[in-house]
Amino acid sequence: MSEVTLHIDGPIATLTLENEAKYNALTTAMLRDLTAHCDTLEASSVRAVVLTGAGPKAFCTGADIIEWAQLSPRDFARHWVRLGHRVFDRIARLPMPMIGALNGHAMGGGLELAACCDLRVMTPRATLALPETGVGIVPGWSGTQRLARQIPPAILKEMALLGRRISSDRALAMGIVNAVAEDARAEAQTMAAEIAARAPEATEVGKTLIAAAYDEDTDAALEALGGWIQAGSPEKAEGVAAFAEKRSPDFGDKT
Repeated sequence: MSEVTLHIDGPIATLTLENEAKYNALTTAMLRDLTAHCDTLEASSVRAVVLTGAGPKAFCTGADIIEWAQLSPRDFARHWVRLGHRVFDRIARLPMPMIGALNGHAMGGGLELAACCDLRVMTPRATLALPETGVGIVPGWSGTQRLARQIPPAILKEMALLGRRISSDRALAMGIVNAVAEDARAEAQTMAAEIAARAPEATEVGKTLIAAAYDEDTDAALEALGGWIQAGSPEKAEGVAAFAEKRSPDFGDKT
């Protein structure tokens, strides 16, 4: 059974990390499952995605230490870190908005995963943390990069250098999360329904433009938007028709 499940209900999808016995710690298999589910979502008509973890205690406590601890420094850097980056970048760049339902603690890679979401809801008892220096490593799945665009520098350094946890109240006050709710999943579903009721193409373009403003895949975003405009233009229709008919295209008055 997959340790990451995808459930699609009309315009709303729910991605759930199903590794509750290990507080939803991420394994290589789970990262590959997330990639496969991204393929499914990109080919679907889903308008919003809720990302959550199984059980009441943890959204995700990061990467499975048992899996990465035995890797050589070279393999750790070349495979483990880069794999996580590829998967998390893919999640962040999904065309539809994603809401993180932080049903429990989000630590290390779990917080880095939550940072890939467009909106976040947190339960009152959940905390956010970057505990990596306590086990002799540093954040490796964008904790020093993507999170730096979302969390004030002094707070990010407090988390990464001191290992201190951030409470839900403090996270809300700093704008790291959008809401605190006893039932984070239900609140996230409500947000997803609100998004699904709005114009889907405008929502996708809006997400892309905002992401580009924060240097999230800016080059591809600009070219994708330009391609979107031209793909629906009379020029494209004439150019393709001319190619098929083996003639020169007529793009109208060139003066």
